Amino acid sequence: MAGLRGGGALEVLGVFLRLGLTSFGGPAAHLGYFHAEFVRRRRWLGEQDYADLVALCQFLPGPASSQFGMAVGLGRAGWPGALAAWLGFTLPSALLLIAFALGARALEGPAATGVIHGLKVVAVAVVAQAVWGMSRSLCPDRPRAGIALAAAGVTTLLPGAGGQLGAIALGGLVARWALPVPPLPAAQHPDYGVSRRQGAALLALCAGLLVALPLLASLSGAAWLAVVAVLFKAGALVFGGGHVVLPLLQAGVVPPGWVSEDVFLAGYGAAQAVPGPLFSFAAYLGAAMGPPLGGWAGGGLLLVAIFAPSFLLLAGALPFWEALRHRDAIRRALAGVNAAVVGVLGATLHDPLWSGSIHGRADFCLALAAYGLLVVARVPPVAVVALCALAGGLGAVWG
Repeated sequence: MAGLRGGGALEVLGVFLRLGLTSFGGPAAHLGYFHAEFVRRRRWLGEQDYADLVALCQFLPGPASSQFGMAVGLGRAGWPGALAAWLGFTLPSALLLIAFALGARALEGPAATGVIHGLKVVAVAVVAQAVWGMSRSLCPDRPRAGIALAAAGVTTLLPGAGGQLGAIALGGLVARWALPVPPLPAAQHPDYGVSRRQGAALLALCAGLLVALPLLASLSGAAWLAVVAVLFKAGALVFGGGHVVLPLLQAGVVPPGWVSEDVFLAGYGAAQAVPGPLFSFAAYLGAAMGPPLGGWAGGGLLLVAIFAPSFLLLAGALPFWEALRHRDAIRRALAGVNAAVVGVLGATLHDPLWSGSIHGRADFCLALAAYGLLVVARVPPVAVVALCALAGGLGAVWG
């Protein structure tokens, strides 16, 4: 672990920029790239340090791979290093998605409409793959499978952010009293330069913003602040990886009319084709919205809004991690929360993804083919997205 300290922010930026340009495949793949880069190649982290840091980032809400990168940057070059790691890993995908949002707005004609529809269809396959994979790892027994099914039912009967958060909270409460957890061995964790006082202040700031932003948006009537509040809440409350942010964002930005269902789903499909974190989808949303957001400025603002709680929670939890990880009640509740988010994501697979994208036999066959390519043939997501977009465009022209 001694190798982590001693670098500069520019070194960190260069390393993570290369990773941000080449890291395809989602959070699990990202962590694999990080292991190869920081454990085997650069030796900034030891095997146990890597495993402990992954455990912390999976314990916290937010994008695990981005939080891992922030922690490495923080340990290597302090607070500037954390910012450099985030910028390097996030900007490539964010810039590509903003450019796509601006380009899609200008495209017209049957071919462009077909491409957008193909992107909506591939989103069905991608989320189905995520639900299947998460169910196997996060719902390995009957109690957690039951929590997932109950969460799907609650979310379906009570659509919107309130039903989703209620289902997740209920899953945590049930598991808090019902699930057994095995004991954990004690571990030595490195010092990332964050004191307990600083950690407590960062956690309090995150909680304060979570309450204050919606209140300020309501009092001021500022539409842009209301959107920022929605994105901040999604970043602060999402467990289970990037795909789980989909239902919270959809419930937050589509019903008020900030973006249409078609624009939302097309952007989510496009987000599968870019490297880096899936949370960069927020940049697409900001760029696709109308005034007072929209364009590059809107994309940048919402990108910061969704990632800010991830950084605050990570840096705030680092000095308390060893105490937190040994609290059985917290670990049981987290297991229930993770099971519940599988159910929430499963409900989203039905509505809006399936209902908004699958309109006939051809759409179903395309989605089925995309799922087979992803799950059975293990074709990279970027290739599957490109094929579905091409199929959608050709189908619209020939149809």
